[in-house]
Amino acid sequence: MQTISHEQLNFLLTRRSIRKFKPVPVDMNTVKRILDVARYAPSAGNRQPWIFIVVTDKEVKDRLAKIHRWAYPLESAPLGVVVACNKDISPESYQVDCACATMYIMFAAHALGLGTVWLQTLRNIEDVQKILNLPSNYVPIAMLAIGYPDEQPTAKSRKELKDIAFLNKYGAALQP
Repeated sequence: MQTISHEQLNFLLTRRSIRKFKPVPVDMNTVKRILDVARYAPSAGNRQPWIFIVVTDKEVKDRLAKIHRWAYPLESAPLGVVVACNKDISPESYQVDCACATMYIMFAAHALGLGTVWLQTLRNIEDVQKILNLPSNYVPIAMLAIGYPDEQPTAKSRKELKDIAFLNKYGAALQP
């Protein structure tokens, strides 16, 4: 059995949402490496219903950055990635499947020294579809702003484990 090192756990604990980026382009080979990792995300029935749209064009990024007030990090990010899922391939699980792929992108980017922030799209599906010329059966699940971090946010507080983890049924405390 392989043991997980403290270094690997620390890697997961040190990922942060980055909203400020250095004006440094991200090499397309690095982007391809990140997306190659995302292909290995779990999906129901291994259907892999996702597609990844890499956005580097300033005009397109700016339009996406204006779909809602919290999408502004795309304006300064060197690139964005939109994760869209074909709802016909996985009608029951496409949102979860693409959420997993989105996290794989975020972790791969973090491993390569890049920062990301997840920008929601589910209230603006039609706007994103129109901007990216997505067919109606492709639902944009997430937009990510990606680049080299120009900030170092500290960890935000988290709920206590005793308040969110239970043994066998709700309300039953986990015993040490």
